[in-house]
Amino acid sequence: MAETREKPLHELLSRDMVDIYVGPENTHWVLHEKLLCYRSKFFRNIFYNKEGSKNHAYGLPDDDDEPFRLFVGWLYSENVPEPKEEKHLGALFELYLMGEKWDIKKLVIDVLESVRRWYHDTDSWPSLRRVQYIYGNTEAESPMRQLLVSCVARMLVLGENMPAHWERALRKNGQLAVDIIMCVQKWHFEPQNVPDAREESVVPIYDEAQHKVEVKKEEEETNGTGHDQEMTNGVDGSDHSTEQSEHEIKQEES
Repeated sequence: MAETREKPLHELLSRDMVDIYVGPENTHWVLHEKLLCYRSKFFRNIFYNKEGSKNHAYGLPDDDDEPFRLFVGWLYSENVPEPKEEKHLGALFELYLMGEKWDIKKLVIDVLESVRRWYHDTDSWPSLRRVQYIYGNTEAESPMRQLLVSCVARMLVLGENMPAHWERALRKNGQLAVDIIMCVQKWHFEPQNVPDAREESVVPIYDEAQHKVEVKKEEEETNGTGHDQEMTNGVDGSDHSTEQSEHEIKQEES
């Protein structure tokens, strides 16, 4: 079956317009109805209901002005702006969530590609706070989750040490840890490239464990803490926090 032809922009700029009100300030946007509904099944269902009548206005009080401005730019140009700094990724991730929520496949793919290029061209990795934001606002099947997890898995596997903030995050977020493991499994390493503890001396394992014990004792003496705190599965029971603050994460990542 032949693929449906993508309609050019000039065929989608009809005279009918719709009013969109965004954010708590009700920022008013007037957009071409046919274009908006062609791009998005979500808006098609809003403006063309089953009874055959038409709506002409819709409010998005929970969305922010900046990502919606990016959406309008993409709507008319199919262009996602390239981020210049890491902080610009915030609006892009919000734009991505709009694409998922409004069922716009091409927008989702375009933002994914922009984010991928940013991390590639800057030779950097997704920060913990970015990953946590996506995990907090998407479902397990989200393509953005898959992209970020794949990047983080490579960072952790090839890194010399586990960053402290990532270690704490993986202890608290079992799903993220499982996703990283499942991602690594897909790489299908050759068996000869993966160490086999069954074939090697156990002395290095013992020495490493002893070293960790000594380091822990030194830290406890320095911090004035003892061994009275309850331990569950090797995790300090005194740590009742569920998530680091963004300020703490930024400090550890810098």
